[in-house]
Amino acid sequence: MNTQSSIETTVEEYLLERENGARGRTATVIRPPGGRPHLNLRELWSFRDLIYMLIVHELKKRYKQTVVGVTWVVFQPVLVMFILSIFFGRIAQIPSDGVPYPIFVYCALVPWSYFVHALTKSTISLVELAAVITKVYFPRLVIPISAVLAGMVDFFIASLFLFGMMVFYGIAPTAAFLTLPIFLFLTVATALGVGLWLSVVNVKFRDVANVLPFLTQTWFFITPVFYPTSMIPESWRLVYGLNPMTGVVDGFRWAVLGTVSPPGLSSLISAGMMVLLVIGGLYYFRFKEDYFADEV
Repeated sequence: MNTQSSIETTVEEYLLERENGARGRTATVIRPPGGRPHLNLRELWSFRDLIYMLIVHELKKRYKQTVVGVTWVVFQPVLVMFILSIFFGRIAQIPSDGVPYPIFVYCALVPWSYFVHALTKSTISLVELAAVITKVYFPRLVIPISAVLAGMVDFFIASLFLFGMMVFYGIAPTAAFLTLPIFLFLTVATALGVGLWLSVVNVKFRDVANVLPFLTQTWFFITPVFYPTSMIPESWRLVYGLNPMTGVVDGFRWAVLGTVSPPGLSSLISAGMMVLLVIGGLYYFRFKEDYFADEV
């Protein structure tokens, strides 16, 4: 039995066991599709153990029978850091807000790499579990949420190397470091918000998964990963802030490295865009959820 069929069987057994255990204790209300979608977050919370199950499965699938294992989580952004440091730090002489260019770039690559990975996995998550979706009921939001949260392990592993670089370069954390969880939350929320929209569209149009690499590559260049936001003309800062990852990257650098000034208006705009993406994505996902089994 391959890994994919294994998780399908496990999820089906879990849901059937849960349904049998709930009979006689609760009433199930079945509503027709259409009308105003309900988020029903309480029901989603009751399936938190299924989210945990899917996260564990994803981690096992990713690292089982691999040669380099978790080493690749650090090796990939480190390799990109060296390439960017040579071409943009040394040759192009791009400023780095008063800190060494390698750590300036790597600090941005940590949340960016997580964002790309989480976005990719959440986009294709519904299609990957199509067999389960067509057989048993459970909140479909469980699937993209678990895909996004599974990448947190990679994020923390990559962060260990970042803290090692701080020690190497003698950069001590400031009081701003305490705000790091806020920007981590913004990263996760942005990945989930965009992932919800794309996962729904990918159910009907499988071309989304093929277009996604081009989308993330383009997004990379309009995000201040290898250059500081200070290079953007002042008149364009507010427009630039419409990119939710702008606030995330600037926030990470400020919290970890203590660079430049605290996040300003453009970062607030980025946070606002994140809220719109998440709320809109949740409702759009719920609105289309009843049709997944027919289209997946």
